[in-house]
Amino acid sequence: MAIQATRGERRVSPVFLALVAIMAVSIWAVWTDYAASPGFSVFLFVVSGWLVSLCLHEYAHARTALHGGDISIGAKGYLTLNPLKYTHAVLSIVLPLIFVIMGGIGLPGGAVFIEQHRIRSRWKQSLVSAAGPLTNALFAVVVTAPFWLGALDGVPDNLRYALGFMAQLQVTAAILNFLPMPGLDGYGVIEPWLPHRIRRQIAPFALFGILAIFGILRIEPVNHAFFDMIDTVLRALGVTEWDSYWGQELFRFWEGTPDIPPLDGHVLDGLYG
Repeated sequence: MAIQATRGERRVSPVFLALVAIMAVSIWAVWTDYAASPGFSVFLFVVSGWLVSLCLHEYAHARTALHGGDISIGAKGYLTLNPLKYTHAVLSIVLPLIFVIMGGIGLPGGAVFIEQHRIRSRWKQSLVSAAGPLTNALFAVVVTAPFWLGALDGVPDNLRYALGFMAQLQVTAAILNFLPMPGLDGYGVIEPWLPHRIRRQIAPFALFGILAIFGILRIEPVNHAFFDMIDTVLRALGVTEWDSYWGQELFRFWEGTPDIPPLDGHVLDGLYG
């Protein structure tokens, strides 16, 4: 028999709809150059878009867990896309924003609590963990559609840069989440296949996974290798280093509006010539 949630448990939260509305308005503001500070509009777009992607990431975990056998998901409010059901003020909002500001890294944020004993197989447990970062990957593909479809004619440069920076955050979130580090989804993918003794020994370190990543990325060769990988993925999606760099500069609106040179083919040729 198919596992379903009640209508109330599936009703989309007004908070999520408000985030989508803010995202839409901020896209309009960037497109029309409505705000006095274009960077502030880019900031609103990136932050609201990041929170929307966070909701979709956690919803993917929850929905996959529901179909895997965890019928407690609906009662916990995870199917409503309400970020308040997923987030911890520091771990989900403050810390990720600090990472974005410091280095343009999309740090994994929210969390849903899955009752793993209800999931009927190890394959389904792995799929529950993989569903989140796969959603970030899909979000990146959607955000970059104008780039890889060659549909950027008429798109204002500032919106192009904002989309490029948003894509960078989604790609970093997907890759970081897939790392087999305790506390991250990548470890959740392989955890069901580990001996119980090893899982029990690793469990206390789950809370330190994100902090460990921060420390590892401070190592210069690792940092360069990581961002080279990000750049390779972005190039495959049609996003140039120029796009993501100026998107991040606009995002930091408190530093003032950057003096962005006009975008032309010679500039892009110079980046990769």
